[in-house]
Amino acid sequence: MVKVYFDSDVKIDAIKDKTIAVIGYGSQGRAQAMNMRDSGLRVIIGLRPEGHSWERAKRDGFEVYTVSEAVKMGDIIFMLVPDMVQPAIYKEHVEPNLSEGRVLDFAHGFNIHFGLIKTPRNVDVIMVAPKAPGPRLRETFLSGFGVPALIAVYQDYSGRAKETALAIAKALGCTRAGVIETTFKDETESDLIGEQTVLVGGLIELIKKGFEVLVECGYPPELAYFEACNEAKLIMDLIYERGISGMLMAVSETARYGGLTVGPKVIDEHVKENMRRAAMRVRSGEFAKEWVDEYKLGGEKLKRLMREIEEHPLEKVGSFIRRMSGLEKSQQA
Repeated sequence: MVKVYFDSDVKIDAIKDKTIAVIGYGSQGRAQAMNMRDSGLRVIIGLRPEGHSWERAKRDGFEVYTVSEAVKMGDIIFMLVPDMVQPAIYKEHVEPNLSEGRVLDFAHGFNIHFGLIKTPRNVDVIMVAPKAPGPRLRETFLSGFGVPALIAVYQDYSGRAKETALAIAKALGCTRAGVIETTFKDETESDLIGEQTVLVGGLIELIKKGFEVLVECGYPPELAYFEACNEAKLIMDLIYERGISGMLMAVSETARYGGLTVGPKVIDEHVKENMRRAAMRVRSGEFAKEWVDEYKLGGEKLKRLMREIEEHPLEKVGSFIRRMSGLEKSQQA
């Protein structure tokens, strides 16, 4: 069993007198900075002066500096800019200003695990990864609870790296829910494999193909959208709240029997073998190399794939259904 840490297991003392430099002020950057400030820590923000986030961070009451200045001032540097931007920012602004004994904190292990960022030996390198989007992290903190998180230590120069990671998790409110200790390797690879085979890639293809089969069988696209996509959220909400068994007990006996007998024939061992191959591409580094090369070339393949999704009949019907349901209007508000 993995080790799980809760509030009573952790003290914030290890970082209470430190300056936290948060690099980036997007969804995670803003939420993490605010939670840590509310936990009594000194937090500064490092941004590009011309970026839109600069004024927002100042309006939120933070001291805002250039990335280079913030790194010089920070005892603990949070790398919370997007994965593909991190190596360039690290090379230009972080590495030249990183002195002995500092702490580098990541929310995802991609760049460290795959060697896109090479850190000096005289700093701690840790990860604190809240398992929720930034707004949810902030919302649960304000409600008096928190979201679970993962922590990992890649390099322990000080001998106190794990203590620091746990203290950060406590400041974020994550130990209120529970914090699991892992490794950079396991977090990175499991995250990518889950995204590709289930959470993003798998779900998109399952929904698309279910929609296509219903339409090919002669059912109206609007009806197909409700059955293949719209109701998927209701089922996932039930699984999220009650587990798979709880979801099955909440649906009709007909849905229960049909799902349990037909599901394994659709998502069968052949699909599982495809998932295994996808997992091996992640673990070997093949996917990371492909994605880094694609990004460096301007992301043309990604842009093409996005256009194909946007033009799929599922998306066109979905837009109509969402407007009819009042969802699209609320998203744009």
